[in-house]
Amino acid sequence: MEFEYNENQEMIAQMVRDFAEKEIRPNMKQWDDEEHFPVDVMKKMGELGLLGIFIPEEYGGSGFGYFEYATALMELGKVCGGIGLSVAAHNSLCTGHIYYHGSDAQKRKYLPKLASGEWIGAWGLTEANTGSDAMRMQCTAVKDGNDWVINGSKNWITHGLSGDVAVVLIRTGDLLDSSGITAFIIEKGTPGFSAIKIKDKLGVRASETAELIFDNVRIPEENVIGEVGMGFKQAMQILDGGRISIAALSCGIARGAFEASVKYAKEREQFGQPIAHFQAIGFKLADMATEVKAAELLTFQAADLKNKKKPLTKQGAFAKYFASEVAVKCGNEAVQIMGGYGYTKEYPAEKFLRDSKLMTIGEGTSEIQKLVISREILK
Repeated sequence: MEFEYNENQEMIAQMVRDFAEKEIRPNMKQWDDEEHFPVDVMKKMGELGLLGIFIPEEYGGSGFGYFEYATALMELGKVCGGIGLSVAAHNSLCTGHIYYHGSDAQKRKYLPKLASGEWIGAWGLTEANTGSDAMRMQCTAVKDGNDWVINGSKNWITHGLSGDVAVVLIRTGDLLDSSGITAFIIEKGTPGFSAIKIKDKLGVRASETAELIFDNVRIPEENVIGEVGMGFKQAMQILDGGRISIAALSCGIARGAFEASVKYAKEREQFGQPIAHFQAIGFKLADMATEVKAAELLTFQAADLKNKKKPLTKQGAFAKYFASEVAVKCGNEAVQIMGGYGYTKEYPAEKFLRDSKLMTIGEGTSEIQKLVISREILK
């Protein structure tokens, strides 16, 4: 693999930087304070092609690969982890699930709207009592004629309120049966389908999170993705790719914290000189720089495998685990370097730290990543 950005990556990186400086940075503090999800900004990113980056042009997407996708998320993460998370969830989870596992009719119906930003996508696997233990899900779907009737709830769902369409994993078979879970496409406004916003999150507060509620929701057979009972296997494949998203976003948050730390260390003076000249600070910056670069390389290695359609379970877990932990470390070090100022919202460090923590939880906790890695090693 190449270690330098290709022409497309350079173009996308600059486009995202320009967009972020104009549309995101001036507003992100207000969005963070108010836990506001800026749907209008998401739609503008759709117009730029950022909501269907790896979707082929025939379905209305940009037709790029995972190098370009990871690059966009890294650039967004450097500015606002919340907006980056929304772009990641929309692309790799909802849109990606339909693209990789949907029928041609489903792709033609939904992908152009999702890739353009006309529609916002959500994806639901987690429930209140089943996070990592997804096969114990209690949300069920029962066949009734040509329809499926869904009852239950999903929790911690990105875009649960604002999403126009959701891909949801529902139990259609026995508890703990990996072949007893099915993926359904559910449109906003379907009778019995509602959502409640989850408030007071620590970080990524510009990204909307909600609980989905299903009260005798009737879904036609045509909205089943793939075969009945194959949903769990589909979800595991989607999460393999999704971990690249979170790894890339983690790299962006980490690099944002690092760059803010370098800037501050050069400007802040103590004892008659910039604190960057003190070995204690210089060593912190050296560690941050090294680990950010290592996280980026792991992420692009996983992206390379995804582009080549090769197995990436282990490499995706490597990237997601390492990059997310590095993001937290860099956020924490940024606060430490900035001292009392780092502890205030006037400076960027505390937001990087708050946004980073979800990276070690979402799309498989760090502990689950280590479980995945150890199993792959011991195969």
